[in-house]
Amino acid sequence: MTSIPLADAPALRVPGRVTLAIRTALAAGAIAAVVVFLLGSRHPRTQTVVPLPSHADTVLVLDLSASISADTYSRIGGTLAALSRSGRRFGLVVFSDSAYEALPPGTPAAELAPLVRYFTLRQPKVKGFAPTFPPNPWQTTFSGGTRISVGMDLAHRIAVSGARRSTVVLVSDLDDNPGDLTRLVTVLLSYQRDRVPVRIVGLNPSPADIAFFRRLIEPSPVIVQAPTLNQALPHNRTPFPWTLVAVACAAAALLAVRQLWAPRLDWGQA
Repeated sequence: MTSIPLADAPALRVPGRVTLAIRTALAAGAIAAVVVFLLGSRHPRTQTVVPLPSHADTVLVLDLSASISADTYSRIGGTLAALSRSGRRFGLVVFSDSAYEALPPGTPAAELAPLVRYFTLRQPKVKGFAPTFPPNPWQTTFSGGTRISVGMDLAHRIAVSGARRSTVVLVSDLDDNPGDLTRLVTVLLSYQRDRVPVRIVGLNPSPADIAFFRRLIEPSPVIVQAPTLNQALPHNRTPFPWTLVAVACAAAALLAVRQLWAPRLDWGQA
């Protein structure tokens, strides 16, 4: 004999089905929470200076033209310092009136850290002199003019040459040479044609220059102001998994409702 007959078994059928349904819902909630957690850990969205998609490589386009001031030099240093701690991989294009690839795509973010010193004010050894920026490797290479088109063109060619499209991040004051604007429009249209995402980290850009780039790039690019090295930069962070918390709270609420609503099984003497 594998079971004990129960006279009022038919009366327990409905509560039994309700219990089965609640247990099934709780199990589905638990499975959903696990799936959400796995997807979230597989595709984190790291955010530093500017939001970057996790599924794409990133190419930095760094403006080192003569229009960059001492304050914006500090903002370049702050941007590089923040990105160097992101744990991602980058390519780096530097430009003024010409452009070249300083770091190939896929370079670990930590390789950006040694560049920060070129954009950090150095205290003079002799009192009475103002702090200065150390000489950087590009001072003898660039003439000082500004042609944003050459930097963005090289970054575009790098972005479309890989197996997947890269996100291009332009770090610039956006103050382009008037003679370069026609070429720049053509280059930016190629970004739209090839669906290469663009982000902009501004080095104190003027409202007119911001509006110009918003008109040319579709969809409208994310434009943020670059931090300085003196500002307290937040640590790179992954957004809190609110979806996972919501699923867990829903499962806990169902369990609580079940415990409060379900009839209790009382034992006593006949």
